[in-house]
Amino acid sequence: MTKRDLQWALIIAGVVLVFGWAIGYGVGIMTQPRHVVTSQAEQGEPDWANPDVPRTGGGKYPGYQELYVNDYADLLDAAAETRVRQKLIDLYRHTDVEMTVLTIPGMSDFGHVGAIEPFATGLFNTWGIGDATRNDGVLILVSRFDRRMRIEIGSGYSDNWNATMQRVIDIAFLPQFRQDAYQQGIEDGVDATIFAITGALPGQQDVSTVQRGWNWIGYKLRQFGEWIWALLAVPAGAAFWGIRRYLRNRPRPCRECGTIMGRLDEQADDQFLDDGQQTEEFLKSVDYDVWSCGQCGHMDIEHYRSWFSGYGDCPRCSYRTMATQTTVLVSATTSSTGRKRIDYDCNHCEYHNQVFRTIPRKTKSSSSGSSSFGGGSSSGGGASGSW
Repeated sequence: MTKRDLQWALIIAGVVLVFGWAIGYGVGIMTQPRHVVTSQAEQGEPDWANPDVPRTGGGKYPGYQELYVNDYADLLDAAAETRVRQKLIDLYRHTDVEMTVLTIPGMSDFGHVGAIEPFATGLFNTWGIGDATRNDGVLILVSRFDRRMRIEIGSGYSDNWNATMQRVIDIAFLPQFRQDAYQQGIEDGVDATIFAITGALPGQQDVSTVQRGWNWIGYKLRQFGEWIWALLAVPAGAAFWGIRRYLRNRPRPCRECGTIMGRLDEQADDQFLDDGQQTEEFLKSVDYDVWSCGQCGHMDIEHYRSWFSGYGDCPRCSYRTMATQTTVLVSATTSSTGRKRIDYDCNHCEYHNQVFRTIPRKTKSSSSGSSSFGGGSSSGGGASGSW
């Protein structure tokens, strides 16, 4: 790539970055997290100790064993349950919003026959999900063998949120549930619910306005299905590689006399490369082009680093011929650190180095430290779905 090519590449990159920043910032502003309306609804204290809480009119509601995930229908494996729990813990830490997931085999197990809406509302109020002042809690209830689900929201949310929750159910939960892929549906649905409430995907609550905007764009594109990414990736990838190929192969004038230069083939250019450069080409870490001027004999050697090479720059010879291998000597646990050895070997100058590193201890899953919900209430807002 010549100096002029580099200048044009930098200009194009700058324009793309500015345009992308402007789009992301604009969408980020429009998708700022919405805040629920504060209300002062009174809420009596539920019976936290009972595993099954009696309800008015007979029957009972399931009790909870923890605040985030109560998978009584066994729809989640241990790893998935941990992932969902951590997302809900992070949500609470960043926004103070209490969201909980409850799965049950069927409502009849608790003496209820009929619609899921009154069951979910009564359960929500019995548990007291959400802050008692803001009433901003969220209950995701899945009744497996009834083949029905409900997202119940606190009374602090306006009626406009009902349609939002319905879209989340229709787009994120139900397509997977209809395939009996309950675990995937719950994980997708929790992500979508958190995104709808906060404007950020799980783990991204602290992102900038620009990143939140692009997260929203990506989320909306995913709603169309995976095919949209293939549709966008093919022309984008073709355009990128086409531009890169043109800049590399285009005819270029000699800097000395202005005559159009010619590029030597792979066999002919080896005589103009030193041993280190030939080793780089052999390892496919760097590819070299040699351009020769037939008029004045001037030579230009241009290098193109491989994006996916596993080799790094050698500190001794500076060629991209150094391999790195990591060996775990002692595995880390939740109670002690581990130890690993890293070997550096250069395929050109035979440089060798060996260093030892400490592996940090594994972290345990944590919770908000609370053993009960905040005493919030619901007026029956939310949405339902069946499959």
